[in-house]
Amino acid sequence: MRFRVLACDYDRTIALKGVLTAPVRQALQQVRDSGRRMLLVTGRTLDELRDVLDDFSLFALVVEENGGAIYDPASQKERPLAPRVPDLLIEELRRRDIGPLTIGHVLCATASENEPAVVRTIADLGLELEVGLNRDSIMILPPDVDKAFGLRAALAQLGEDRRHTVAVGDGENDVALLRAAGVGVAVENAVEELKAEADIVLTAPAGDGIRMLCASLVRDDLADLLEDSASRRAG
Repeated sequence: MRFRVLACDYDRTIALKGVLTAPVRQALQQVRDSGRRMLLVTGRTLDELRDVLDDFSLFALVVEENGGAIYDPASQKERPLAPRVPDLLIEELRRRDIGPLTIGHVLCATASENEPAVVRTIADLGLELEVGLNRDSIMILPPDVDKAFGLRAALAQLGEDRRHTVAVGDGENDVALLRAAGVGVAVENAVEELKAEADIVLTAPAGDGIRMLCASLVRDDLADLLEDSASRRAG
């Protein structure tokens, strides 16, 4: 077995409008039943995930808050991987009526339309923070905290190697995730930036693409998808 870990983004990758359908869940379960480890790597906070996902048992670990924290479904323990963005920033964003805000153990997030005001506020306060785009939202995190950071921490906890990891996503914040994996995969509905980074671009969106990916992974360790991708690049 070459690829031992499948790391999946949640929204618009394995789920649509927050819903993980039964066929996609079954496909992911088949990957797990094949002896591989499943990771969920998402920008959502744990509370946000619990609003849409009632069963985490598929996943060995959940990397949440865009790499800022790890949740272990087996022990039900949550571990922040970095300090939270300063309270000073959160207070100032609220004072300037910038919101709504989602606040986690590490991350602070808001609508993407607020990006100029958020960047200006961070500069005014003289803070060193990173602002990352994820489709229609932005995420404020400590420097160097992203999905790659969280994936590395999760793989270390599991004793797995990035070279044997497949990562799949759809958004701008998944570029770091794909770069940190042995093979990076973009669903058909992914942003162009991610497709340009991916080793494999699936020919179907979201759940349909994930079912295709899972079937290939279980059947022949991605050999057919990798061969097809290489042929398309050569052509």
